Amino acid sequence: MNRSHRAAYVTLAGCVALTTVPGAQAVPVSSHKVTTVLAAPPVLAPAKTEGAAPTPAGIQKALAAALSDPSLGKHAGALVYDVSRERQLFAKGAGTTFTPASTMKVLTTVSALAALGPDHKFTTKVVSTGGTNLVLVGGGDPLLASRKPKAAYPKVATLPELAAATAKALKAKGVRSVTLGYDASLFSGPAINHKWQPNYVPEGIAGPTSALWVDEGRLTPGMAKRAASPSQDAARRFVAALASFGIKGRLGKATKAPASAALVAQVKSPPLSVVAGYVNLHSDNDGAEVLLRHIGLAVRKEGSYQGGIAGMRTTLTRLGVTLGNARFEDGSGLSRTNAVPLSVLGSAIRLGADPDRPELRSLLPGLPVAAFNGSLEERFGTAGTAAGKGYVRAKTGTLTGVHSLAGFVRTRSGTMLAFVVATDTAMPNKPLEARAALDRASAALAACGCT
Repeated sequence: MNRSHRAAYVTLAGCVALTTVPGAQAVPVSSHKVTTVLAAPPVLAPAKTEGAAPTPAGIQKALAAALSDPSLGKHAGALVYDVSRERQLFAKGAGTTFTPASTMKVLTTVSALAALGPDHKFTTKVVSTGGTNLVLVGGGDPLLASRKPKAAYPKVATLPELAAATAKALKAKGVRSVTLGYDASLFSGPAINHKWQPNYVPEGIAGPTSALWVDEGRLTPGMAKRAASPSQDAARRFVAALASFGIKGRLGKATKAPASAALVAQVKSPPLSVVAGYVNLHSDNDGAEVLLRHIGLAVRKEGSYQGGIAGMRTTLTRLGVTLGNARFEDGSGLSRTNAVPLSVLGSAIRLGADPDRPELRSLLPGLPVAAFNGSLEERFGTAGTAAGKGYVRAKTGTLTGVHSLAGFVRTRSGTMLAFVVATDTAMPNKPLEARAALDRASAALAACGCT
């Protein structure tokens, strides 16, 4: 059947008479069976852009006051692109590189979605290596939790869930006592990026990246302090979880499970589309670093951060992003030596709105909403920003002296704009003023027709 003439088939058995749906054609199959063919409705025409088109002069006028705020310093820039009409409207400093801070996560999540696909899930499993010897194998699930979180969404995999399934399988075989090894070999290379500030890990801003961890390596959920060995800590907690289900366990050593090891039980993460949304919504540094390793594995067969950076460059180039003199040092944006043109960030946002890239579509709805959730929940409450509430969706970026927003907004006339506003020379003693200036810039886009 031709795709342009799709029809729905409804089979009614044992009928003597048939009442047809208006417009449908009844086709007898036998005296006791008929098939109703329902003609598909016509395909809807593409949505038309609402209102008058924004103009470069209109955008420049809308942004002028906010971008001239002295708190932004000498190196502030902006890029605005009309997604509906596929044209650039405004660029100030867009070709020069900026320290992106956490807007770097836009590039990481776009690359991960492209390299692995939005439906990809990360598996944590328990395998048997013979007798009563088990291995807990990390699959790089960034959100694996020690307990069911209070928030209903996203529904993450948990150690108790895995322990319950493992205990059930063991008891079915009469096993009540095991030795548990642990395998975090999926990722390679340094667990800590040497381009980060030395205080980041001790202060819990980020932790050692591991393919096997629980609560992102935190010793207590929601707290900053991390385990020195996240994989060993995860295994220790898993032994305790097994005990709660009647299986006595002894903690073994780090090992690499053979490919032939028999599967005992497993749990899977939410789809990557959900994980990527979580990373952007909460500006999750640890989750971004895990996704970077997965990009490396998918593209370069190397699960290190160096492999991930190379894989991200390859993936973005394949997507048609011109990287120019961009320099990537990590996946989270923590490194101050990242250097990214605003045009690269803008291109990534536009990819999320590209109808020819359905695998990237989850990028945009996963961004924080102004004055509503994520890293924008407490923003857009100062003078001149009210128009952006609920209309601006953007990834935030913040380091000392660095502030940025990368996302999209609907103008008052209905046009969808992709935008990036940034500074990396903000006055260190006035961070809230600089942040508010960028909020005013994006709110100005929401408030104007920009004609």
